[in-house]
Amino acid sequence: MEAVLQVRGLNKKYRNGRGVRNVDFTVRRGDVFGLCGPNGSGKTTALKLVTGLIRADGGDVALFGEPMPHRFESAMRRVGCMVESADVYPYMSGYMNLKLAARFYPGLKHTRIDEVLEWVGLAPYRREKAGSYSLGMKQRLALAAVLLNDPELVILDEPANGLDIEGTVMLRELIGRLAAERGTTFLVSSHMLDEMERMCSRVGFMYGGALLREAAIGELTAEAGGLEQAYLAEIRKAKEGIAHVGVV
Repeated sequence: MEAVLQVRGLNKKYRNGRGVRNVDFTVRRGDVFGLCGPNGSGKTTALKLVTGLIRADGGDVALFGEPMPHRFESAMRRVGCMVESADVYPYMSGYMNLKLAARFYPGLKHTRIDEVLEWVGLAPYRREKAGSYSLGMKQRLALAAVLLNDPELVILDEPANGLDIEGTVMLRELIGRLAAERGTTFLVSSHMLDEMERMCSRVGFMYGGALLREAAIGELTAEAGGLEQAYLAEIRKAKEGIAHVGVV
């Protein structure tokens, strides 16, 4: 299956010593690929490097077979992303927020705005100012903006933050439907392992800036009985390895 995103040997070190090191993973067309790990494990840094928001110290990223950052503009036209925060204009309605975003996509029909608002459950609140939205509603609006141009690859950083149970289920079902019906590929980061187990086809476990393992959900659950158990097992292995090196 075609590799939509390839990451090889990705490195980034901040002044505080944190970052990511030697990160490798591949996202294939139609995947719902999850980067799983606790806060501070390097998930957001990896997504920022992939989307060009920060510069890597080393390693290679290819989007749709095109090396980054040399073909950045042409590749990113096919990508929708929400990294780190769901920013909206509070003095504008939900509809007008999306109408403004639509200006970046020449030829996009305004009927598309109503379609994505319906997808994320905001159609009844389309005329309300975004400043009156709850955190979860702002998260839904940002997701709608990401989906406006029908991207081939959607990159979402902790998309369930602020969502209630209904919103979390909506997100999971929407991602599953777009992947199954449209072949949309997703790269999603989260620390919510139970949701990732329900949502993803493949995952990569991150801890301490390193990607410990990349595998299919079915493989991991068959081995350990669940994604949480599989993740904790990988962390134990990593910590034992560090302890062993320290002793040697």
